Amino acid sequence: MTATRDNFGRPIVVVTGMGVVTSLGAGKEDNWAKLTAGESGIRTITRFPIDGMKTTMAGTIDFVPVEPFSSTDLSEKLGELVTEEAIAQANIGSKGDFPGPLFLAVAPVEVEWPQRQVLAKAAGANSDINYDTLLRVAGGGKFVQYHRRFLFGSVADHLADTFGTKGSPISLSTACASGATAIQLGVEAIRRGEADAALCVATDGSVNPEALIRFSLLSALSTHNDPPQKAVRPFAKNRDGFVMAEGAGALVLESLEAATARGAKILGIVAGCGELADSFHRTRSSPDGKPIIGCVNNALVDAGLTSDQIDYINAHGTGTPENDKMEYLGISSVFGERAKEIPVSSNKSMVGHTLSAAGAVEAVFSLLTLEHQRIPPTINYDVPDPAIPFDVVPNTARDARVTAVMSNSFGFGGQNASLILTGEPV
Repeated sequence: MTATRDNFGRPIVVVTGMGVVTSLGAGKEDNWAKLTAGESGIRTITRFPIDGMKTTMAGTIDFVPVEPFSSTDLSEKLGELVTEEAIAQANIGSKGDFPGPLFLAVAPVEVEWPQRQVLAKAAGANSDINYDTLLRVAGGGKFVQYHRRFLFGSVADHLADTFGTKGSPISLSTACASGATAIQLGVEAIRRGEADAALCVATDGSVNPEALIRFSLLSALSTHNDPPQKAVRPFAKNRDGFVMAEGAGALVLESLEAATARGAKILGIVAGCGELADSFHRTRSSPDGKPIIGCVNNALVDAGLTSDQIDYINAHGTGTPENDKMEYLGISSVFGERAKEIPVSSNKSMVGHTLSAAGAVEAVFSLLTLEHQRIPPTINYDVPDPAIPFDVVPNTARDARVTAVMSNSFGFGGQNASLILTGEPV
């Protein structure tokens, strides 16, 4: 009889459903085919004027219509798409009656400039246009839809109502680690015995002029606009920044006992979760690498594994000069000389950086790696950086024996999270 608890006596947490949408397309099948073919979803922006901008490309999702455009509306639609796919695969509960809580990673919700201008006009030219004023005006009847949209929990409320999750939905935002954090919260709820199932979703539709300008002012974005498909160059010596992208990922998590009892197909196991914040700087990583090292070690300890048992690392790999250097420092400190041998590739080289959604999107890709025993490449790797001697699976996917994957998410503000995913109990 298969054990249903891990070596620490906790319920084993399994994945029974997955959903994903990125700039490569909608659904696991389309994304996986293009990802392993080394295709890029980065393109020149057509959603809004780009005259005078230093960065003019992104991984936008324009095949999901939103009129008039709102990042929060797109995030909601993407979240709904991936949740439908994940629940359908899991075949869990009846329609609109998911038997567990929702943990949602979503971008911070703000009043975007077009809506802000409408509300400012309604508030009067001499009004103090702060956020409180905008919320007050939005709640005055004429702009009720705006008011709902300006509340951080609006996307979670919609998904909870649509899919019938149980309890109060949790919305969270831990920068680029958000998607991994949502999965960790789901894992912990099941381990504590608070739920037999959890719905973990991460979604981000944030490619809008203001967000692009903000990241550009931080000098964080690539300016390699032509051709856009060559812009994201993780771990390469000529990398010059990340590329904003949109996407969403969803996992249905269950205890192994509950999933087995209902005859569900097991897609993989979330064996370990690690986190560690550094509070060093709003955007920069701590130069000693200790927070990343601690985060990775925490994930290994939580999974009851050693670094020698990890077969592949799905890197955070944004393509910024500092992040890639710090990721190498962290991984090499934990894995030693093996850091030069273990495959370490970046999905972001193809889909871009999906920000709040990245941790969940990459968890789905990690599970697909386990399923297909094929490692996606790091494309645009033409100029190796001798200071980062990773095996980045350059430019072409690779068949390999993979039993355990580490998926890293290291966010602005020092918010770090790592997941360890396996194909069977360890």
